[in-house]
Amino acid sequence: MITPLRDKILGRALLFLLMAITIIPFVSLFVTALHPPGTYPAGISWPETPRWDNFLTAFQSANMLELLWSSALIELGVVPIAVLIATLAGFALGHLRPRGGNAVFIVFILGLTLPFEGIVVPLYYQMRDIGLLNTRWAIILPLIGLFMPFAIMWMRAHFVNMPHDLSEAARVDGATTWQLFWRIHVPLSAPALSSLAILLFLWTWNQFLLAIVLVDDPANRTMAGALGAFQGQWGTDIPLLCAGSLLILTPTLLIFLIFQRHFVSALLQGSLKG
Repeated sequence: MITPLRDKILGRALLFLLMAITIIPFVSLFVTALHPPGTYPAGISWPETPRWDNFLTAFQSANMLELLWSSALIELGVVPIAVLIATLAGFALGHLRPRGGNAVFIVFILGLTLPFEGIVVPLYYQMRDIGLLNTRWAIILPLIGLFMPFAIMWMRAHFVNMPHDLSEAARVDGATTWQLFWRIHVPLSAPALSSLAILLFLWTWNQFLLAIVLVDDPANRTMAGALGAFQGQWGTDIPLLCAGSLLILTPTLLIFLIFQRHFVSALLQGSLKG
């Protein structure tokens, strides 16, 4: 029989192990990025003279300011539109429950099984035929569609658990469907909306495959997609490559650290309602 003290110790040991597994790769990248350019560090070893200027060199060599602007434009094109469409569809399927809504939801569930790799070639020819190849729209439009199955499922799961008493009371007061959605349900959905926006932001920022296949110009790609061009230039310079990778990862880490409370709040809200 496991005593409470032993259970507590085992829990903390497991938590420490998982934390170490998560942190060690970032520590390895950081330490390697501080070695002199052109060297091949063996293992995780702190350099005698840390080269902090590697980050500045990587920032300038990869034109990070231009890439940040491109990624910001892609994020603004994907995240707000995807969240809006998913919220409207989730409200309709989860709260209004129209006739045939379950069949429509099953179609979206099937969309979760569609891998990016399986449709990238058809997408290439489709973007080429409509004249959007090598533009940011070639990334924005496919990502909105590919994110829809998960985003709609996420918002539907939220609206299904919303109490119908609120809607009935609002209907008695003369509220229309749009007023019911915008003035009552959307304010109460802030945790679900913010957590969905965080996920879509991270997935868009880290999108690599569509960016390198559908866009030739690295300046029009996402930050992660531009890493391919950076790797081609500095592939043999491991410290600079690690420095560039950390610079690309930093915005996503900051976003998650800033909004992690909203994300955890949405997960806890769902568990309590479920």
